[in-house]
Amino acid sequence: MIAATFACALAFAAVHMFIGRMSGLHAAKRSGWLSFCGGVAVAYVFLHVLPELAVHNAVLAEWIGEDAWLADQVVYLLALLGLVTFYGLERHVHISRAANRAETGEDRPHDTVFHIHMAAFALYNLMIGYLLLHREEPGFVSLALYAAALGVHFLSNDYGLFLHHRPEYERRVRWIMAGAVLAGWALGLAVEMPLAALSPIFAFLAGSMVMNVMKEELPEDRAARFAPFLGGTVLYGAVLLIT
Repeated sequence: MIAATFACALAFAAVHMFIGRMSGLHAAKRSGWLSFCGGVAVAYVFLHVLPELAVHNAVLAEWIGEDAWLADQVVYLLALLGLVTFYGLERHVHISRAANRAETGEDRPHDTVFHIHMAAFALYNLMIGYLLLHREEPGFVSLALYAAALGVHFLSNDYGLFLHHRPEYERRVRWIMAGAVLAGWALGLAVEMPLAALSPIFAFLAGSMVMNVMKEELPEDRAARFAPFLGGTVLYGAVLLIT
């Protein structure tokens, strides 16, 4: 199983490394494949990740004491924090790009915003890499579902990063993202967190994933493709319900 998880980590890293060279994605109109990938990721988030929050909420409620204030909501609050954090980052990057274009003519965010954005997504990738080895449901089927959904999520999400940081993507960003997911896998190999420590991480990641999945299907400057998005949602949703 370790070899299989490492192969998945390498596949994730390959998406980061080569997204800028996938010519079929670089069109004026949003690629149908990107919308299909978005649909797959949405199905995974709503039919697998969000229901799993209830399990992690029970773990945390027991750990902090079921009578404690907000014990039954703490995981959902952390998921909300993840969503709000990445929404704030996304808006800040858009604002910074627009300001920098007006000031210098360069279509890129200011350096400080760039570094914060990269740090946040490096942490995001680190958590995803770690969970390759420490998912709630062990086994090959669970790994295959996780790898397929997160692989296509990276395809869509990385394309968004490529558009935000086009001048820097080939030179730095792809290496940071690929290195982070491999580092997460290595961390998972070396350290096994107790479930009470893993649950807050999973909750924050779940909220972050909701935001990062949906923002790629609500583009400002290119029309999304509903039919491929619906196809990905229905197809992968059926797979999740069957398995």
